[in-house]
Amino acid sequence: MQSHKSAKIEQDFQIRKLEISDKAKGFIELLAQLSICNSVSDKEFEERFREISALNDDHLICVIEDHNLGKIVATGSVFIEKKFLRNCGKVGHIEDVVVDTNARGKQLGKRIVEFLVDHARSMGCYKVILDCSVENKAFYEKCGLEHKGIQMGKYFT
Repeated sequence: MQSHKSAKIEQDFQIRKLEISDKAKGFIELLAQLSICNSVSDKEFEERFREISALNDDHLICVIEDHNLGKIVATGSVFIEKKFLRNCGKVGHIEDVVVDTNARGKQLGKRIVEFLVDHARSMGCYKVILDCSVENKAFYEKCGLEHKGIQMGKYFT
């Protein structure tokens, strides 16, 4: 049975797809808590939003809005990669998971990850993967993910 407190959190913090109006609700500022996210103009946001939206369910960005504040307090995305391996299988790549520093401790990050994993599963993915820092490893293990391999990267300036 769900407690009154968790029911209230789910009511006040509902998860949904990103909407174009979310820029005004602090979406870019939230991403800036994760990584470099310099100012994005309304025009740039709209262009990128439409570009991502055109990919339909192959690129999903979800958010959690604090309805009491009218502010986006958590987000994450999943991109579906179509492969030739595994009989033309699909892999979900989870990216950009962040919860506002003032909204942590409410299981919002776990809800974001579960939502993205469920989406990847519903899209027919045979696995879902993500890269994370060593500091975040325990969080993702609590979300049901396992440590696999080593991340490699090359950043371009």
